[in-house]
Amino acid sequence: MRQVILDTETTGLSWERGCRVVEIGCVEFVERRPTGRTFHRYLNPDCDFEPGAAEVTGLTLDFLSDKPRFSEVIDEFLEFIEGAELIIHNAAFDIGFLDNELRLCGAHYGCISNRCRIEDTLLMARKRYTGQRNSLDALCRRLGIDNSHRQLHGALLDAQLLAEVYIGLTSGQTDLGFGDVAAELASEALPFEIDLSRPRPRVRVEAEELQAHEARLAVLRKKSGAAVWDRFAENAGGDEALAPA
Repeated sequence: MRQVILDTETTGLSWERGCRVVEIGCVEFVERRPTGRTFHRYLNPDCDFEPGAAEVTGLTLDFLSDKPRFSEVIDEFLEFIEGAELIIHNAAFDIGFLDNELRLCGAHYGCISNRCRIEDTLLMARKRYTGQRNSLDALCRRLGIDNSHRQLHGALLDAQLLAEVYIGLTSGQTDLGFGDVAAELASEALPFEIDLSRPRPRVRVEAEELQAHEARLAVLRKKSGAAVWDRFAENAGGDEALAPA
């Protein structure tokens, strides 16, 4: 499964008013892991910023004056995202701008949804955290993601943060792509229960490994409220399955 986490920066809030894309940042994932491949371009918008928009990004027309126009990078950009699942926060905003850029380059380019499946992390977050703030910064705080270095909006930085947010929002998913076949097998499977009362062997580990184990449990408890391992520890009156070497 190939995914591209994408973010854009623009000269304003509405492409209908003539605002344009000034920055695109993309991070590639394969099987939910970063590949190290990115796509990042600053763009000359050939228009001015709306009031306040430049302050959000820190970009200026002077800085962008020698950057390529969207039409000059369109083929490279489309090649990077072609066939991938796009992960975008508030996808309607970014896709609206990108589709407009494609239209300005020629009707034969079509639209983004014809090339990629689109997953909106804002909609995901609203379902999971109903009634709460779900901006990228708010989700970073909620999921324990360090965004202290985010002083300004930047497309590549925001795409990298969004990648961590997406993994946090979808942690615990076990869909490996077997679809209906797996569902049929699961419906025919016999009930499986773990006997927590039977003795378990002690495993000797290094102190560093035990610390790493406890740190991982702390992350799980923070994200989901509990860790399955706690059931064993409670049953034994403490964590007796692991012992320092």
